[in-house]
Amino acid sequence: MKKHKRDLEHRSFVKGYQAAVQGRTLAALPYQEKSIMAYHWSRGWREGKEDYWNGYKQHSFQQKAASL
Repeated sequence: MKKHKRDLEHRSFVKGYQAAVQGRTLAALPYQEKSIMAYHWSRGWREGKEDYWNGYKQHSFQQKAASL
């Protein structure tokens, strides 16, 4: 199995980033609050929102999410 499949924190970060790009709110947090997974998901969400507000286009989101 590849390392990125096993790295749950990284996967959580990417899922948060994708949620922000899709327009979901921070309240859509799929993990228990104050857990390490919630921390990484919200970090990804904040980075995704920042990119959205800075004017990234859909193609740029897909490209960045693929490289994360």
